[in-house]
Amino acid sequence: MSAVIHLQALGLTEYEARAYTALLALGRAVPARVARQAGIPRPKIYETLERLEGRGLSAKVGQNPLEYAPLSAREYLSRSRRSFDDRLAALDRDLSRLAPDPAPEAVYHLNGEAAIRSLAEDLVLNARRCVYLAGEQSLAERLERLTPRGVELLRADLSDLPPIAAQGQRAFLLARDTEAALVGHFIAEGESGEAHGVHTHNPVIVHLIEGYVKLAAQKAVQNRS
Repeated sequence: MSAVIHLQALGLTEYEARAYTALLALGRAVPARVARQAGIPRPKIYETLERLEGRGLSAKVGQNPLEYAPLSAREYLSRSRRSFDDRLAALDRDLSRLAPDPAPEAVYHLNGEAAIRSLAEDLVLNARRCVYLAGEQSLAERLERLTPRGVELLRADLSDLPPIAAQGQRAFLLARDTEAALVGHFIAEGESGEAHGVHTHNPVIVHLIEGYVKLAAQKAVQNRS
């Protein structure tokens, strides 16, 4: 069951996750019924339910017979989300103190279309001054919509310039605030392989990407005139 796997990722043991999902399905139940529903050995169900109670995920609602009821899924998710956000905020503060600035010469590799799109969205959403976009029309259109108000945007098409991606691939360029850049190569439909790219704060590469996008925009204007 996928819910059990996700609950384990949030810190529950397998038995705890199975018992909690069983309680959600049953509403309230005696331990023996929870054990049958969850597929947990009866000798283990009492300690499992006690651990759930200790986590605040279940509560005793009767003594004769002894029954347990679950914390609602909505409340559990809300509580988990707050806890996760608090931990992320603390981690952000700690990591910022350890490494306040990225190494400007570093080039970070990206594998997979999802990784490229996710990082591109993050870069654009955090733009303060300017965004330069070119290529991969669907992604460029989405990023254009995400560009914060007041940020200068230049978007161009790469079809008027020599190809910068291998045959069967589609290029994408992004530069932000003269301090970060992303180059992505997407796989054309029907071709094999995985999308890949790089991300860097190297000022030479960032300025190169900005210049190439400007050149593409100028070429498009010249071809229309």
